Amino acid sequence: MTSYRPHKNLPPLAGLCSFEDAMRPGLPVEECVGRLKRFHYSLWRLHQISLAHIAEEPVYELKMAFGLHGHLAAENDSAFRARIGEMREPPLGLEKTPHPALAVFFDEILATPSTEERLLGLYTKAWPALRDALRRYIENTHQLADAPSIRICRHALLDIEDVCRWGGLAVAAAVPEAQPRESKQWLSLLDVCLAAAGGLDGGDPVSPGEPTRHYSSKPFVFQGEPRRDGRFPDPYNMGVNAEVFLYDENMPAPPKVLMMFYKRLREIDVPEMMSGIIAETRDKPWGFYRDLTRQLWDEARHAMMGETGFVSLGLDWPKLVMVNSTWSRQLNAELTPRERHAVLYFIEQGLMPKTGKRHEWEISREANSPLATTFQDFDWADEVLHARIGRDWYVADMGSAAEAVAYGDKCWSRVLSAWKQWKDADLTEHRNWWPDLYLAWCQKTGRNPDPRILAFDVSYEGRRADLKTITPAS
Repeated sequence: MTSYRPHKNLPPLAGLCSFEDAMRPGLPVEECVGRLKRFHYSLWRLHQISLAHIAEEPVYELKMAFGLHGHLAAENDSAFRARIGEMREPPLGLEKTPHPALAVFFDEILATPSTEERLLGLYTKAWPALRDALRRYIENTHQLADAPSIRICRHALLDIEDVCRWGGLAVAAAVPEAQPRESKQWLSLLDVCLAAAGGLDGGDPVSPGEPTRHYSSKPFVFQGEPRRDGRFPDPYNMGVNAEVFLYDENMPAPPKVLMMFYKRLREIDVPEMMSGIIAETRDKPWGFYRDLTRQLWDEARHAMMGETGFVSLGLDWPKLVMVNSTWSRQLNAELTPRERHAVLYFIEQGLMPKTGKRHEWEISREANSPLATTFQDFDWADEVLHARIGRDWYVADMGSAAEAVAYGDKCWSRVLSAWKQWKDADLTEHRNWWPDLYLAWCQKTGRNPDPRILAFDVSYEGRRADLKTITPAS
């Protein structure tokens, strides 16, 4: 062993590892690339599965979590795609399945018809298997020579360990104790798939074959009709037009914060709609899916901001606020993915003028609500990003920005007539729940109710000229 020592015993090799570790051989580049491709493939499929079920999943917390986990999968997948392209391997054909058993593994989780089995597949099998494979890679690859890959794996692990922790809690809370026994055969199929593929990293494949499919024996079909849990008892209710109250200069700022919390919570609609754009749009560059997934996650965050706002005020929002799903329902049912994207862009353009996001931030400051001010500050920043995403991926396909807006307006106008349709079908009475919410807030804060606010006409029926303010993304 050499007697060489770093200057003044400084940590050697930039702190990556010791000389002893650095003198051990590691994995060859070809094997590293093979494993990194499997990590990419796993994240790509986890992204697909997470987004594919947002609309049809009724449980609000799961919708939000699927949005986050799809975003994390997309962001980390992007890093692996880039790293593969740095290792003598052109990043082409990355969607090619590394092993047929892995295709069955992820297809089965994608196709499972129940929330409970989907949670078990994702959070007791897929995400933990990826976590374990990343740990093995960090242990086996060369600490110095492959330092760029290790950095990416360590960053991915930060996110994936968070996902696994959440998943463990979610399974314990939402999956009946008997479910693993009832699903034993299907869960065993997932284990067989992983074993046949040699794990997600392909360490030692047991079989080159393809395990027998169960749920995935039939092709998966995206379900765009939004479903909601029991906290959303009147999903067709369009009885309150929040915008007409927010933009009325004669109304005071503090109760407007209530309407903004409702508007944020109402953005549940946007992930439900955007998941379909992503799932049903084919043959776009990966950047399209990554950027739109980031926007989808932002909109889910906005919904949780509204939820948090009501909780901060001590208001039991499911009993007071009727959050409808008519926007995502109509767009998913009546428009193509491209037309939905056009509507999204058209709405976002209305948020950029002074009367848009800046106005809501100013209302929050005027109302002396630090929480609402924080939320609207970040909501405003997010929407500026979303406008850029729209320019990059929607306007770029149109002749001009003007044509893009005009087409979005045209598509949006096609689904504006449903207010009467829902009522005529006896699906809702479009009950005006605003007075109940306002009175509950007054009681919580010790305020005297203002008769002007109670009498304010917030209905869509009374504001037919304002129908285009049915904009959950606003």
